[in-house]
Amino acid sequence: MQIYLVGGAVRDQLLNFPFQEKDWVVVGATPEQMLQQNFNPVGKDFPVFLHPDTKEEYALARTERKTAPGYKGFDIFASPDVSLEDDLLRRDLTINAMAQDKDGNIIDPYHGQKDLENKILRHVSDAFNEDPVRILRVARFAARYHHLGFTIADETMQLMQSMVNNHEVDALVSERVWQEMHKALGEKDPQVFFETLRQCDALKCIFPELDILFGIPQPEKYHPEIDTGIHTMMVLQQACLLSDDPKVRFAALCHDLGKGKTPEDKWPSHHRHEQLGIPVIKKVCQRLRAPNDYRDLAVITSDMHLHIHRAFELKTETLLNALERLDAIRKPQRFEEFLIACIADIRGRTGYENCELSQVDHFRKAQKIIANLDLSDITQQNLPGPEMANAIRKARIQALSDLKQPN
Repeated sequence: MQIYLVGGAVRDQLLNFPFQEKDWVVVGATPEQMLQQNFNPVGKDFPVFLHPDTKEEYALARTERKTAPGYKGFDIFASPDVSLEDDLLRRDLTINAMAQDKDGNIIDPYHGQKDLENKILRHVSDAFNEDPVRILRVARFAARYHHLGFTIADETMQLMQSMVNNHEVDALVSERVWQEMHKALGEKDPQVFFETLRQCDALKCIFPELDILFGIPQPEKYHPEIDTGIHTMMVLQQACLLSDDPKVRFAALCHDLGKGKTPEDKWPSHHRHEQLGIPVIKKVCQRLRAPNDYRDLAVITSDMHLHIHRAFELKTETLLNALERLDAIRKPQRFEEFLIACIADIRGRTGYENCELSQVDHFRKAQKIIANLDLSDITQQNLPGPEMANAIRKARIQALSDLKQPN
């Protein structure tokens, strides 16, 4: 039995990149031997075990044979006869197909170290095209290492595009798409994930509501970058500068999906795009099975983001209506997440990257006034429900009427 550290831990160790998980491959062992050493079996499709102490994953060396479309259509063969090189050959990228023995020696049969040095993401073998999830993984690695200068090898991009053309991507299940997308949203440059998918034509299959935005014009007066898709990527970049929360980044990504519903003869205007985006976002989240809090923040960001742009045009009563629709008093954290997504929208335009944010400050001040308003005189009157609500509303409007606007 020989045990090797494999995959991401080896790659990121060589890159001096932070990592947390360690994966191991075991060569020359049987499941029975693993059980005898108190490893706990967890693999359903192939033999994977958890170490009794560290709980890290140990997989028996294996090979795979494609038997059906999609990422589950494989026959797995695990045997003591499978070599380390055979196991590494089935992996996606050369930089993920390295191993390290107990003495720290690197085993690198497919030249992953050379590709690390040259900052290239390259597939190991033609077996890559048997698993459509690998398209998502390459896009995610491109997002993770973009700031280090990594690019995708031309032949790998061509292979990914051929997989799309051959409808391999159609076999992807929603949960796996969301899993990779969610991870990508947590990377340093998640916009690269979506740009990569678009480059190989996978975005129109996986996220057509986003793909359609590219090429749709906006008024140059407000959007010097003009293209809605480009604006969306710029907004996502700005969101990453403001927050590490993938939920906020997802809201920024989805805020203008309604512009894909604008009739072409109405371009570059996008009347009511904020409301038109709501059913689009709900459909996307239902299809991808995104968590409810992701959906809710994205929906409210689409619905209300123009109120931030027009903050100083709003009448006091309209400002209160907006705060109530945002549920800003009961959900102050979500309100702040919404504001961050709106800041990203404001700054995600050519020439506006460092603009003032007085509109956002205006909303923050308004929320603070309402949240801190003393309503005890009203609540102690034991008024009937409608009268109580009306009295509270009048008090809030009065308090907001004193909110000063910038000169």
